[in-house]
Amino acid sequence: MLAQVVLFDGFDPLDALGPYEVLFAGGLFTDGDLTVEVVTAEGPRDVPSGTPPLTVRAYGRLSPERADLIVVPGAAGRIDAPDDSDLARRVDSIARHVERALGTELPGLLKEAVERPDTTVATVCAGSLMLAATGLIKGRHATTHHTWNRDDLKLLEAEGVRAVDARVVDDGDLVTASGLVSGIDLGIHLLERSYGPRVARAAEKLLGHERQGLVWRAEGRVPSTI
Repeated sequence: MLAQVVLFDGFDPLDALGPYEVLFAGGLFTDGDLTVEVVTAEGPRDVPSGTPPLTVRAYGRLSPERADLIVVPGAAGRIDAPDDSDLARRVDSIARHVERALGTELPGLLKEAVERPDTTVATVCAGSLMLAATGLIKGRHATTHHTWNRDDLKLLEAEGVRAVDARVVDDGDLVTASGLVSGIDLGIHLLERSYGPRVARAAEKLLGHERQGLVWRAEGRVPSTI
């Protein structure tokens, strides 16, 4: 099984490297059956994160025809600080990072991935907003970062996505996590899906992390209103 974690200029390090480390651990516990790569839409290069001056080296190109699993992180940076603030002179905004990423080859490659029946696409934080902005997950269940309010969930809904207020949402070949450390929960869930609970638990123990919350699926009885 090949997993690829996609980087773009301004990516959030924890969104990307949290799932990467979980999946890397999964490779250790499966005798190398799972391999994980850090890639970009352009190929090998140094990728500046949204938390400067941290930069991460990607060693390959996003390849939907090869990957069984593709993980798309969100961006890091300013949220509400005005463009003329001292912070703005040091740190770009999340919206700008996402906008630039959507102007690269990345959306086309993600479209190819979403349309491949044997490929699972997973996102962390604003990664789902990037898919939604290009119309790739219309009608699907998904989540995104919504710690302070539901505004980001409303952005998903505005793009025709069935937004869910949950930490991790499993919609088959689309699995989304709400934000930041939930990407670690996402990675452990993906291990459990592919290799079972014993491998997932081994990764949990190695990383010293306990998953939080249920993984939401559109299954079972609909709760009554109380």
